Amino acid sequence: MDKRKLLSIELGRMSAGQYRESAASGVEVILDNIRSAHNVGSIFRSADAFKIDKIWLCGICPVPPSAEIHKTALGAEDSVPWEKAEDALSTVRRLRDEGYSVLAVEQTVNSTSLADFCRENGKKYALVLGNEVDGVQQSVVDACDASLEIPQYGTKHSLNVSVCAGIVLWHIINSKSI
Repeated sequence: MDKRKLLSIELGRMSAGQYRESAASGVEVILDNIRSAHNVGSIFRSADAFKIDKIWLCGICPVPPSAEIHKTALGAEDSVPWEKAEDALSTVRRLRDEGYSVLAVEQTVNSTSLADFCRENGKKYALVLGNEVDGVQQSVVDACDASLEIPQYGTKHSLNVSVCAGIVLWHIINSKSI
């Protein structure tokens, strides 16, 4: 069995232009006051890996161009479309008006376990990821259609927001549609 690591040239990666021209995934991400440029960059990189349509940088989120974002995004800030928005609440309302099902990624009463979530065919989704300390603002959670929660089994019941983004985006893109 060949276990040779693949070279970058063998991976068949698309260019940033091809990314922007490729079919939409139907998934966007709203960042609610993410403070760390490294977290924002890491979320860009995961968004690129899973072909997310757009990232909304709301409130105090740092924006490209930024050396700190680039350090973890590794250029994904050039492929994934993004937009700066004044606040997450108005962005949630806007996307709901545009037909998106908006889901807060947060531990709430009556949240849906990510393990139980399946995408609906033809439905567009926007996922809200919250601040490193306070999570998604309660007013934003209230404006969302529902909440998704990542099952956790240790003592912390908390993940870094960029780790959370990777888990949730992988699941959303790969979940079986109903």
